Amino acid sequence: MHSDLSGASWRKSSYSQQGGECIEVADGFAAVTPVRDSKDPEGPALVFPAEAFAAFVAAAKSGAFDLL
Repeated sequence: MHSDLSGASWRKSSYSQQGGECIEVADGFAAVTPVRDSKDPEGPALVFPAEAFAAFVAAAKSGAFDLL
């Protein structure tokens, strides 16, 4: 699957620290969630199915990865 991300509007979490290790996500894509490294905005982006990324975020918020 190829998504045109040239006009994507990227956002970083409000929990991110200045200069920290952060990811950015692009909103406005119905079926996918593009994700990129905020330190390399011209670099590659990963594109996840929207439902899978939402499940990952929900698991992270619930503490499912706290022991990893």
